[in-house]
Amino acid sequence: MKNTGIKTEQKVNKIKNLFSRRSFIFTPPLKINMYDKAIKSGTDIICLELEDGIAPSDKSVARHNVIEIINKKKRSTNVEVLIRINSIRETFGLLDIAAILHNKIQPDGLLIPKIKSPEELKILDNLFTEKKLNTKFHAIIETNSGLEKANEIAKSSNRLESLFFGAVDMSAELKCLNSWNNLLYARSRVVHAAASKQLDVIDVPFLDLDNMKKMKEEATKSKNLGFTGKGAIHPKQIKILNTVFTPTVQEVRKAKKIINLFEESTSGLVLYEGKLIEKPVLREMHRIVNIFNKINN
Repeated sequence: MKNTGIKTEQKVNKIKNLFSRRSFIFTPPLKINMYDKAIKSGTDIICLELEDGIAPSDKSVARHNVIEIINKKKRSTNVEVLIRINSIRETFGLLDIAAILHNKIQPDGLLIPKIKSPEELKILDNLFTEKKLNTKFHAIIETNSGLEKANEIAKSSNRLESLFFGAVDMSAELKCLNSWNNLLYARSRVVHAAASKQLDVIDVPFLDLDNMKKMKEEATKSKNLGFTGKGAIHPKQIKILNTVFTPTVQEVRKAKKIINLFEESTSGLVLYEGKLIEKPVLREMHRIVNIFNKINN
């Protein structure tokens, strides 16, 4: 990447658990070599698929292959590897959880679909705590019940790292056409819920592979609404998504300046270009710098 002239000082990278989550892609584990291709795609997150993308007759094989990938495949420090399990209200989901709980090597996190209540995450949290595992959670808000309780879900577990928005299932539940305008309210509620706990919030993939221009436009709308990333259904979408969700040079300079101002301040307020900035914005400033540091290392 072209040198921007911005230094990446150690002191501005103090929040260690922030990840770059600009893009994600689902990887079907029925063909294990697909994982290697996904690692090389440039995506920030790989979601090993056990749910909707796998037929019931293939669930057992897919689960076995996912565990094999986690145990044997080389991991990249620049890519988060998640497993999208089946709903824990279903037998397949319970089998997924049992296999993961009993595996010594853990994925970076679980992508948990069709969440309807915060109790689901609390149950999972208890199970992983009992096993003394540090596995992180990512919840998909794609049901009407989940949307109604999005704020409670966001606050239900300290393991929770992000909320994903699922437009396909959500539009089906709301009985509306899956379009940006129709789902703007639902998207906004998910962004609002994520903000209540300073979680990352990731938008659904754009499904038309032949319209990259419209995909970029929708990704830009997502970013402007507050999303930190967006999904891909094909590797050719990832470069555009990463570009859209990568902070600009100006944004990085502003973030570093604000972080430095807070480091030099003894109060919860600082003045930046004539405007008062409160301390809660620090996490977003660190996230911006972390993304910059990642893509420049």
